[in-house]
Amino acid sequence: CQNLGNFSLSITLPLFFTIVLQKGLKENFADAQVSVVDCPDLTQEPFNFPAKGICGKPRIADVGGVPYLIPVVQKEKVYDLNTVAKDIELPGAFILGAGAASSKILGVNAELIPIVQTKSEKKPAVNGSYIAQINPADKGCLLEKYSSKYSDCEFGLLANLYASEGQPGKVIEVKANGRTGELNFVSCLRQILEKHYGEKPVGMGGTFIIQKGKAKIHIMPPEFSACPLNTDEDVNNWLKFFEMKAPLICQTVIVSRDPGFDLRVEHTHCFSHHGEGGHYHQDTSPDSVQYLGYLLPAELLFRIDRPQETHLVGRD
Repeated sequence: CQNLGNFSLSITLPLFFTIVLQKGLKENFADAQVSVVDCPDLTQEPFNFPAKGICGKPRIADVGGVPYLIPVVQKEKVYDLNTVAKDIELPGAFILGAGAASSKILGVNAELIPIVQTKSEKKPAVNGSYIAQINPADKGCLLEKYSSKYSDCEFGLLANLYASEGQPGKVIEVKANGRTGELNFVSCLRQILEKHYGEKPVGMGGTFIIQKGKAKIHIMPPEFSACPLNTDEDVNNWLKFFEMKAPLICQTVIVSRDPGFDLRVEHTHCFSHHGEGGHYHQDTSPDSVQYLGYLLPAELLFRIDRPQETHLVGRD
């Protein structure tokens, strides 16, 4: 990987941090509660992750980028989560987030929901990831466990990743019900941080559940676009959008602002146990939606293989 950079982000969990988040959320949701709690055992339902928690040396990695996907795809851009773990100076890390599957492995384009305990000197990798792709039979969503077909830890083009030692510990629990504003759950959290911390970049990552309601989700088509995608309208016409029902288990990475590393400042993918998943945009049932999240601020951010030629198209 090339162009690796890092900088410090906020990591402390003082009372005012939860107060800031709760106050901001109440401007966008009918009810919101933010507190510091013990991380639930994430190896249990509904998560079934290969690690118990999201604590221990938390950090964020922004790998590749949208410019490797559009306007035209660069299929040679392939990465490995085990290598990423070493690049971010945390071999054996537990990694979750949002990215693109490797078309080299799958043979088609697809959404990747990475949930991986990377390999260490003592243990092999445990891949709990999901892939969401367009079902060739009915053009709906086909959600599968990655390990049901593949044994590697590859991904392609881009990913936004939250990594930690996967340990139990204190995390930020966020509850938000009844959306009254225009912002989605993730954008609301990011903009709260941006408003409060200003020029200082603050990053968070973790998992949240859409417990009730429905959400707008996209899945990339199996074939990359033959025509250049030059505008957001082009991208949205190419993507396949669905309304998916709760419960949806979402993995998110948030950075309050880009300090000049060409970051994707928010990116969230989700899976479910009823066969639906993909890239989260927004809940579509604001009156009834319920969110429950477990998040943690990151200590470091790493920028890996930053595109030399860039743009802001397709960053939603």
